[in-house]
Amino acid sequence: MTRAGREPDRKLKSGKKRKESSKRWLQRQLNDPYVKRAKDEGWRSRAAFKLIELDDRFGLVKGARRVIDLGVAPGGWAQVVRKRAPGAAVVGIDLLEVEPIDGVTILQMDFMADEAPAALEEALGGRPDLVLSDMAANTVGHKQTDHLRTMALVEAGAWFAVDVLEDGGAFVAKGFAGGTDKELLDLLKRHFASVKHAKPPASRKGSSEWYVVAQGFKGRG
Repeated sequence: MTRAGREPDRKLKSGKKRKESSKRWLQRQLNDPYVKRAKDEGWRSRAAFKLIELDDRFGLVKGARRVIDLGVAPGGWAQVVRKRAPGAAVVGIDLLEVEPIDGVTILQMDFMADEAPAALEEALGGRPDLVLSDMAANTVGHKQTDHLRTMALVEAGAWFAVDVLEDGGAFVAKGFAGGTDKELLDLLKRHFASVKHAKPPASRKGSSEWYVVAQGFKGRG
């Protein structure tokens, strides 16, 4: 420990064969307090703290009865839902394989596939009152392209939420700053009583990610 009362930055032992981007990511992980907390507290990812902080602020999870988690891998958000709303039915979907989570039904499939929405509703057994989306497109290294790809997923998640939510329900999704989200916000404002942006403390300061929190679903009319 330093005299300031915190551990000094940890260094990578060896990175000769790693790409610079990989080394930067690993260095950041080693020195990220949320990564350590997630490991110590049994969360599958540091992203769990983002939902915890959003829930503390907006009251999203407690009292939820049916929840859909879009982009569930590796499962941190589903873990938070199970802990904070243990009686809720939870269904997650992801292209990636996800280790089982007690009380969570996981579908390994593409959310953008035509059959995905019906599969999610069937697995849940009714309309959700909370739809969560931590989806992000695989990056190609071109900032504009990466942003557009991810926002397309966010908009698809929003349309899905509008199609399936119970009245009064909520939708939460990760996006990235970039100025192309007007259509998304217009859609949400038409169908929800409250639409707000939030950047939870667990989001890295240098990250352009933000979360949109839409509450009080008004229906499909």
